[in-house]
Formats: sequence, structure tokens, C-alpha cells
Amino acid sequence: MKKLVFGIAFALISYVTFSQSSYSYGKTQLNIGAGFSDYGTPFYIGLDYGAARNVTIGGEFSYRGYREDWENNYYDHNIMGFSGNGNYHFNEIFQIPRRWDLYAGLNVGFYAWTSPDGYNGSHSSGLGLGAQVGGRFFLTPRVGLNLEFGGGNAFSGGKIGLTIKM
Repeated sequence: MKKLVFGIAFALISYVTFSQSSYSYGKTQLNIGAGFSDYGTPFYIGLDYGAARNVTIGGEFSYRGYREDWENNYYDHNIMGFSGNGNYHFNEIFQIPRRWDLYAGLNVGFYAWTSPDGYNGSHSSGLGLGAQVGGRFFLTPRVGLNLEFGGGNAFSGGKIGLTIKM
């Protein structure tokens, strides 16, 4: 009987220690970094909130500026984005160690694209819908590195940065 109790206790402790999500329900984490893009380097800052078990919701501000050569004329463009996202975190399902965080989700945002007068290209402001898949590795209990890939938004290539638990 002692072996059974010990085995159950060990299994529960292992489950709690090694398969918990790296974020906490009701807690917030700050994300900051740079993205990958064919048009300039986007920068972002955002917050994620542990809204439910294995689910975060968040908001993000992004900025990207770049210079474009259009038939030997140079045009400076600026894009500002405001977006919201929702992610499901897979740590519990896949029993991923707590230092790691694997997630996927959807996002929606508005992107304000400004181009100079006289530019005849096809850039415009508007709504962006996208999906993302990403992961984090926590170097300490509060600070981690993040890498995310996605499409349909300002970071169509992806982004890399820091996550700080608050």
C-alpha cells in the first residue's frame, strides 16, 4: 500500500512540476522584440494575460518603417499596428517542461499604413487577420526568449524577442 501511495504522490508531483503551463492564470506577461519581414524590420511590444486554463489573450502595438525603391524613386513608408490575439498553450496536453511554452492561436488587428504623396503603389491601411504558432524558453522563472511564426498580419514572417512575467 505504501508503494501505491508513494507512486501516486510521485506521479502527481511530477505532473505538477513538469507539465504546468509556463504562464499563470490571472497573471500578465510583457513581450517585446523585432520581427521578420520583406519590408523593413517591425518592432513590437505587447501583453498576454492568462484568461483561462491553457488560454491567454493579449494585445500588441507594432511599428515598421522602411524605404522602397519604386522606379528609381525612393519612398519612406511607416506602418503602425494595433492587434489582439488569443492563444492556446499546449504544455499540459503534451506534458512539456515548465521552462518551455508551446502555443498557437489567432489574431486580428488594424494596421495604419502611411506612404508619401505621389506614391502610386498598392499599400493601404486596414484590418489584418492572422494565425501564429510560437514557443518560449524561460531562462529564469520570470524572463524568457520567444520565437513566433505567423501569417496574415504585420509579422507575416515571424518575430523574436523577450518575455517578462509581471
